[in-house]
Amino acid sequence: MTEPIPDSFQPHSLMVVVAHPDDAEFMVAGTVAKWAKHGCEVTYVIVTRGDKGSDDPAMTSSKLTEIREAEQREAGAILGVKHFEFMGYPDGYLQHTLELRRDITRIVRKYRPEVLVTFDPTHRLVGESYVNHPDHRATGDATVDAVFPSARDRLTFPELLVDGLEPWKVHQLWLGFSKEPNVCVDISQGIEAKRAALAAHPSQFGNEVQEFVIEMAKADARDHQFDYGESFHRITLDVPLQGMEPSSPD
Repeated sequence: MTEPIPDSFQPHSLMVVVAHPDDAEFMVAGTVAKWAKHGCEVTYVIVTRGDKGSDDPAMTSSKLTEIREAEQREAGAILGVKHFEFMGYPDGYLQHTLELRRDITRIVRKYRPEVLVTFDPTHRLVGESYVNHPDHRATGDATVDAVFPSARDRLTFPELLVDGLEPWKVHQLWLGFSKEPNVCVDISQGIEAKRAALAAHPSQFGNEVQEFVIEMAKADARDHQFDYGESFHRITLDVPLQGMEPSSPD
């Protein structure tokens, strides 16, 4: 069973690192809407261009890149996202390289988020009908390594110091789509924002996928006293944030 996140938990800054436009809406849109409404400064980092996701013979990668970036910006605006970083890696070919880790480390040091959300890179096979996209796993792997230890350690990627990017310790790392979630956020008040943000990606899916995601949110909340949730595997790396102090020992 997952632990419900108290409403008093309110980070000042959140970074979401995903592989493709629309990934964040599936994974964390309700949480983004909830926290942004209360003043959290949210940054979206989209690693690839999402330029392979079309079966239209007339579509080109360059055109699809433009469409999907516009869709992502619209979805983020619905949720209250303040900053966007489109890293521009090709869709479908992503690998966990030192270059990718350095580039993500650069962005982490630039924005200095308290909480960072990305994919659980260990989750390869999902149920009996889905293989997790390799770009998702590569993004999760590189981001986890960027958070710990690369963004923290002064002597890692010293060229970032030359650019004025000092080390930064992310306080909490949250892994989405995890096999072993341990926390759940009540997104009941953000569920319509999540639905609207999903609808901002018409190049990728229709109403049936939106409804599937909403049913996933119901399933995440089934053990709690709220209707819709988003679950994550939370790792606390630094000092506890306000509203998330560890329980007192018995």
